[in-house]
Amino acid sequence: MTVMLLFPLPLKAQEGNQPVKQLTVLQFNIWQEGTEVKGGYDAIINEIVRSDADLIALSEVRNYWFRNLHTRLVNSLKEKGYQYYGEKSEDTGLLSRYPIIEQTALYPVSFNHGSITKAKIKVGNRTVAFYSAHLDWKNCSLYLPRGYNSSNWRQLDAPVLNIDDILKDNKKSKRDEAIQAFITDANKERSEGNLVILGGDFNEPSHLDWVPSTRNLYDHQGLVIQWPTTLSLEAAGFQDAYREQYPDPVSHPGFTFPSDNPAVKVSKLAWAPKADERDRIDFIFYDPSQNLSLKDIVIIGPSSSILRNQRVEEMSDDPFVAPVNIWPTDHKALLATFSMPEDITADKP
Repeated sequence: MTVMLLFPLPLKAQEGNQPVKQLTVLQFNIWQEGTEVKGGYDAIINEIVRSDADLIALSEVRNYWFRNLHTRLVNSLKEKGYQYYGEKSEDTGLLSRYPIIEQTALYPVSFNHGSITKAKIKVGNRTVAFYSAHLDWKNCSLYLPRGYNSSNWRQLDAPVLNIDDILKDNKKSKRDEAIQAFITDANKERSEGNLVILGGDFNEPSHLDWVPSTRNLYDHQGLVIQWPTTLSLEAAGFQDAYREQYPDPVSHPGFTFPSDNPAVKVSKLAWAPKADERDRIDFIFYDPSQNLSLKDIVIIGPSSSILRNQRVEEMSDDPFVAPVNIWPTDHKALLATFSMPEDITADKP
């Protein structure tokens, strides 16, 4: 049974220079800056305000009409009494309630094959290395066993059921290169005792979701697949926040795409209209340590998804927070709350 949290999340007072005990992180694919939905930009602002997130990872930043999206967001949020910081970026972006020390394009977008934006942020008396990822959307190989091409989404004559062929196709994407760039850089930040958090739309499922218990669910076609992006992150010591909180992918599948959106025609939301294409492709990962631990995580967005070209209410135990009004995207968002000790000591490398 879906757990729907109907009331807005509580707002918290802004922190001053005191040690920070709690940090909230929002992962938010904003679907072409909200332009695909009437009133989408205002809805993005409303959802950020309601979430009251400290750090926000954005996917599908376009800077349309030669306008800096981050300047627009910062100004719009300031009009509502919220101070955020953000710098211009491409494809991926981020916002912070705390001043940004420096921001870089860690994995710059090239030929529309994904990107990772990084910021070092001073949070209380700690430095957080915060990364926003939007990984390559081509060779989205989760569609092959569902009977669709992974790059043009044309229906295939038959589903691809050979795991080696699926992973070979997956390898053609630039997701491996992007995530290795993250791991290499994040290890440097770890060695300096800094906290590391990554939020992103990976366009690839988790190896924790395509497991024996789900092999005959969600059009997995009996397959158990070690999807490499999340597997690499796990091997490097990074924790999938949602699966840490909810380890069972049957009771808590945590689907983030394709999300239902009442303001949009179903045909615009479904990529594989004859299949069950629901999957968890949006993530928050972090480096667990004595200085950063997961307290809670919820899904923000409609509790319904698109299944075989139909709107369906999810009957899982996933915790959903309903949109304020208009939902601006075809993904669901994630909001994680982390605990930080008051007496903070840097980790040993």
